[in-house]
Amino acid sequence: MPERAARAVPERKCILTGQHDDRDALIRLALSPDGDVLPDVLARAPGRGAWIGVTRVELDQAIAKGKLKGALARAFKGTPLNIPVDLGDRIETALRRALADRLGIELRSGMIVLGTEKIAAAARAGVVTFLGHASDAGGDGAGKLAQAWRVGEQAEGSGRKGVILPLDRAALSVALGRDNVVHLALTDAAAAARVTGLLGRLMHFTGCRPTGEATAVVTDTAVANDEIDTKGE
Repeated sequence: MPERAARAVPERKCILTGQHDDRDALIRLALSPDGDVLPDVLARAPGRGAWIGVTRVELDQAIAKGKLKGALARAFKGTPLNIPVDLGDRIETALRRALADRLGIELRSGMIVLGTEKIAAAARAGVVTFLGHASDAGGDGAGKLAQAWRVGEQAEGSGRKGVILPLDRAALSVALGRDNVVHLALTDAAAAARVTGLLGRLMHFTGCRPTGEATAVVTDTAVANDEIDTKGE
């Protein structure tokens, strides 16, 4: 018998592809009282919503061809809709903001280590669960920290690297309220899962894959639901 019960992960249906996936892997679109279709990337907005699991390119094509409007019309059953032409840009901006905000929260919770020397020490001690670098970080610094991480994990020769984040040092510095943030490390597995969950959605939506190696968000049991919800969950 397992030591702890499997955590049920709600599943949602993409209104454009018809495919089901974990709720946390999809993006919720919320419907305002005025019929505006807006991104709700944290799935917290009240009222009606629908889910998509496509890339930005696929979404832009669906908007241009009227497929998104048709899918939403079926989901919302005749409710007047206003789909902004820049919906893809709004979603990407919201995902980037959510990732930056999450990093700030983890820092304030004491889950993030900053500074090359402190990160290297934590990595060699084997307490680093996630290693990230700004998109404009130098290769030498990132490589040395990755090597320290491999040593601490007793994984020399594995090729394990940190993740090149889709945020440059200026964006990371603003998010974390520090000057010149180039590298960061997470020292808690749950915190790493929260960060990589948002990172994965952002990279999927933009059609990219993180460079390096990220901690996967592990889920056990899926519970199927319709493509439309009324509780924002």
